[in-house]
Amino acid sequence: MRLTPRNNDSLLFDGIPWVGRAQEEHDAFAEALRSHGVEVLHLGRLLAETLAVPRAREELTAAALADPRLGDALRRRITDHIVGLDAEGLATVLMSGLAHREIQQGGGGPRGLVYAMMDPHDFVIDPLPNLLFTRDSSVWIRDRVAVTSLAMPARRRETTLTDAIYRHHPRFAGIQPLYAPAMEHVEGGDVLLLAPGVLAVGVGERTTPAGAERLARQVFAAGAAHTILAVPIAQERATMHLDTVCTMVDVDAVVMYPAIADSLTAWTVTAGDDGEIDVAGPKPFLAAAAEAMGIERLRLIDTGLDPVTAEREQWDDGNNTLAIAPRLCVAYERNIETNAQLERAGIEVIRIAGSELGSGRGGPRCMSCPVARAPLSAG
Repeated sequence: MRLTPRNNDSLLFDGIPWVGRAQEEHDAFAEALRSHGVEVLHLGRLLAETLAVPRAREELTAAALADPRLGDALRRRITDHIVGLDAEGLATVLMSGLAHREIQQGGGGPRGLVYAMMDPHDFVIDPLPNLLFTRDSSVWIRDRVAVTSLAMPARRRETTLTDAIYRHHPRFAGIQPLYAPAMEHVEGGDVLLLAPGVLAVGVGERTTPAGAERLARQVFAAGAAHTILAVPIAQERATMHLDTVCTMVDVDAVVMYPAIADSLTAWTVTAGDDGEIDVAGPKPFLAAAAEAMGIERLRLIDTGLDPVTAEREQWDDGNNTLAIAPRLCVAYERNIETNAQLERAGIEVIRIAGSELGSGRGGPRCMSCPVARAPLSAG
């Protein structure tokens, strides 16, 4: 990770994580998943394997070099630097970036005016530390993958990597895309699967109304869902995605930030005639969700027991749980009250450390992108 006080704001991190500890925490998160029968795929490994495919290597190299800031001379120099890298080395550059000083150390020919005028601390290829949050750059709906369209400039190159993995890695051969990065802004953290055929899509800082509408059209055309709830959320750092304030923890239960539980609303979007969509609402989110899911009510589990605790634990990703089965979820250990609330409601909590991982404002759900799930049992 290449975060510094100079770039952490532009790269969307609230602080500079202790890298070694963050790696330990992430390794423990992956091991917690494996110990509960989950196969874990590391994005970096998938990318390196994808770059072993010549066409994928060509595409991803061209995409990194297309940055208009570079200029011709520096672009040629970067090409010379990376052309001899093996797949793992190139994957590291595409994820971790390439620093000004690394080009200098590499020798070679002229680097041009752009390089000469750059600050020595700058990157000629920017790092992508938010790749940690794999939920955002793609989302699976049934057996189809939506490679999303990320709103923040610091993150847009992430989907170039994700898209290439799904198109070229042998594991994903034959997968049909449901969405593309060139479409309107949609981020995976705003997409919640409430029930088979029912999605909730947060509309706020990262996902636009146009993005939610485009996703609805794509999903309906593919027959991947019958109802989408478009849910307006505050355009603030603390509520950047819908899954920062609400996540599913059982087939009929959500954990939710209580400050918005009564005010959260939803527009119900369904497929209409002749390829058009029908829009109804708005209605209170909990009522609209229960109706779309075909249940009497959606159980609500609050984040924390009092307003101060709730606000603190919402900021610390208390709502950003990762459900790996009904009534079984992964959560940060530091959210003591929220985890206690979950357990009182009959939800088993797998606690993981996240003191360093959380500096990018993301919890266990943000750090995961399920590509396949076992069917729910009748019990």
